[in-house]
Amino acid sequence: MAKKKILIVDDEPDVVKWLTILFENNGYDTASAFDGSEGFAKACSDCPDLITLDISMEGESGAKMYKKLLENETTAEIPVIMLTGASPKLDEFLARMRGSKRPAAFMEKPVTDSQLLDKVTELIG
Repeated sequence: MAKKKILIVDDEPDVVKWLTILFENNGYDTASAFDGSEGFAKACSDCPDLITLDISMEGESGAKMYKKLLENETTAEIPVIMLTGASPKLDEFLARMRGSKRPAAFMEKPVTDSQLLDKVTELIG
C-alpha cells in the first residue's frame, strides 16, 4: 500500500523541518513549499492526500493559496489543516471565509506532535 503524502506549506524552514521529520517518522511521505505560490504548484503536480498550510507567509499567503485550492478542480477536495501562530490573522482569515468551504482543521502554533498527528490520522488515516 502506498504511503499517504502530506504537503507542508510554511515560510519558516524550522517548522517545515519539524513537520517533515514528524510526518516521515510516522509513516507519511512529504513534500514542502515555502509560500502559497510554490505550494499551489506542488499541490497541483503532487496531488497530496493532505496539506498543512500556514496562513501568514511572505510572498503569497496561505489564505490566498487556500482560495486557489478551492477554485481548482484538481485540488478542491484535498483536506487542509491551517496552522497559524497569530490569532488576529486567523480571525481575519475566518472573516474572509464566510460562504466558502472551511479548511478541515485550524490549529494554533505551537501545536503538539500528538495533537497534529491525531488530526492527520482522523482526516487521512
